[in-house]
Amino acid sequence: MRVRGALALSAALLLLLAGCTLLRPALPPAPAPPAAPAAAATQFPTRGAAIAAVAASLVGTPYHFGGADSSGFDCSGLALYTHARLGIMIPRSAAEQERAAAAVPLAQLAPGDLVFFHIHSRAVDHVGIYAGDGRFIHAPRAGLAVSYANLSSGFYAQHLYSAGRFWE
Repeated sequence: MRVRGALALSAALLLLLAGCTLLRPALPPAPAPPAAPAAAATQFPTRGAAIAAVAASLVGTPYHFGGADSSGFDCSGLALYTHARLGIMIPRSAAEQERAAAAVPLAQLAPGDLVFFHIHSRAVDHVGIYAGDGRFIHAPRAGLAVSYANLSSGFYAQHLYSAGRFWE
């Protein structure tokens, strides 16, 4: 009698456990992995155009001194982040980026090139990402968001120093 009771109890437990697994809600599908750098680059004619597109998608992101992610950027953090999205590792500061980049004549700028400025000193202390048509994208300063600016006239034209490229 005891054996039968133990067997009946075991069978009931097994059915209960099996019922729990049968009633478990289906798990949502796993999120798709982020696009591979190569996949992102194939949507654009050059890796530079892809870099410029990433920068354009960040217009409106707040300035954050030392920031290098989508919660906020400083100028060199924006350049670092946009290049990293395509698997291109570049130095952190504007001055280091200018020294490490392959020089590009200003007359041959292409989207995705970096443009370097002397704003507060004789050293490079600001960087932006060329977007085409004489415009670039940058994180200007505290209180302002990532935005477009004009290279061909005004303040930035007067402080433009050089250009460089990491994407070829």
